[in-house]
Amino acid sequence: AHYRGMLEDGTVFDSSYGRGRPLTIMVGVGEVIKGWDLCLAGGEGIPPMRVGGKRSLRLPPELAYGEKGAGCRGWEPTSCVIPPNSTLLFDVEYVGRASS
Repeated sequence: AHYRGMLEDGTVFDSSYGRGRPLTIMVGVGEVIKGWDLCLAGGEGIPPMRVGGKRSLRLPPELAYGEKGAGCRGWEPTSCVIPPNSTLLFDVEYVGRASS
């Protein structure tokens, strides 16, 4: 999947487009945040994505990184790339399955 992840204020914290290659993950096995599993694999009333599909996500903290945040250096929440209890925004493009 190609994606761009942003905080609610529009700050981009990560982007596969910037790296020039999509993220390769196993879906539905807890390898990514729960909101991503639901987005790609479907569940809880959300249909699975199809190859070429695009979605814009607004993930509440409980479907993202929750109380811990992510990319933290030390104990200060202000040191986190994704602060604790953040709602995250993603633009996701499902580019297909990797060959096995």
